[in-house]
Amino acid sequence: MEQITTSSRFQEVIEKVESLPSDDQALLVKIIHRRLIESRRAELATEIAEARSAYQQGEVRRGAVANLMEELGD
Repeated sequence: MEQITTSSRFQEVIEKVESLPSDDQALLVKIIHRRLIESRRAELATEIAEARSAYQQGEVRRGAVANLMEELGD
């Protein structure tokens, strides 16, 4: 049921965008693209901060794949 609702909302949005002048549509695409980039950049920054914190707390170790395979074999 939710997919039908989501699909119909998505279709409504597409129709509204298509009703805009071409220049506005292009501008909207640029704005959405920039926001997606900014959002992904923020996600990456959070993931990096979490990884650094885990490393500093000793929850993560560094090493080569060979070392990992050796440890898993024990």
